[in-house]
Amino acid sequence: MMEPVHRINSHGADPSLGKVKYDIPKFLWNIGMLVGALIFAPLTFSLNVFIGFVLMTYFSLLIGHSAGMHRMMIHKTYECVPWVEKVLIYIGVLVGMSGPYGIIKIHDLRDWAQRQSHCHDFFSHKQNYFKDIWWQLTCKFEFEKPPTISLEAKYADDPFYQWLESSWRYHQLVLAVVFYYIGDWPLVVWGVLVRVSISVLGHWSITYFCHNPGPGNWHVKGASVQASNLPGLGLLTYGECWHNNHHAFPESACIGLQKGQVDPAWYFIKILAFLGLAYNIGKPRHEKLRDDLYTRSS
Repeated sequence: MMEPVHRINSHGADPSLGKVKYDIPKFLWNIGMLVGALIFAPLTFSLNVFIGFVLMTYFSLLIGHSAGMHRMMIHKTYECVPWVEKVLIYIGVLVGMSGPYGIIKIHDLRDWAQRQSHCHDFFSHKQNYFKDIWWQLTCKFEFEKPPTISLEAKYADDPFYQWLESSWRYHQLVLAVVFYYIGDWPLVVWGVLVRVSISVLGHWSITYFCHNPGPGNWHVKGASVQASNLPGLGLLTYGECWHNNHHAFPESACIGLQKGQVDPAWYFIKILAFLGLAYNIGKPRHEKLRDDLYTRSS
């Protein structure tokens, strides 16, 4: 298993000091997609288009975001042959949340803040659901004492990832042209506007409920935010609902660690491994290396 990459330098930083401010490009992107979806989706609905939307949304999130960006790119729980890695991250970009560098920054800052003894509600998701989702879709956190984040050269110096980061929004236009020729305007509306809106809303909704304490076996010592498992949602969330497990063992490619915890993204990673396309698969660290954890029953 690979050594974890530490991208955050938190010397002198404080995750609780700062202000939530509007991020205008983020606001225009997410709210624009959502408003467009609300206006045009009812006018263009058909069963075939809806089925296509469901399949595209689910598998782009499963393959691109969960297996590709989250478990491979961010946490490095496994490696892929280079062309497969690039395909997975490209599919993750097509989800429509951000470019690869932006996703790393969003994730790592939140994860760092949650593992401190205190952090702002922007990172802990302790406000009510509607206020939190508004923050996450339209705002950024401006630190008084910010940490620094450094991308590893593998991504920072790669022209392909640089291009994806600078152009990630425009790839939806390419999809829109393809969808128009395949299925006319209904597929454009459901394949771009509705898909991106549901992907972003769904992602942050699961994030919100997974970071408000509920069922789970593990407690991370010293962390101000303890994650939860959400029983019964493994299939719907491609395994990301087992977030208590993930906070305890971020090095593991498998998140559904207990019996009955369905983890579709893990099944996909296993298929890649079977085909010889993925290797160095991370597993939960040995019991002797779990001094940072205790079980909630203990």
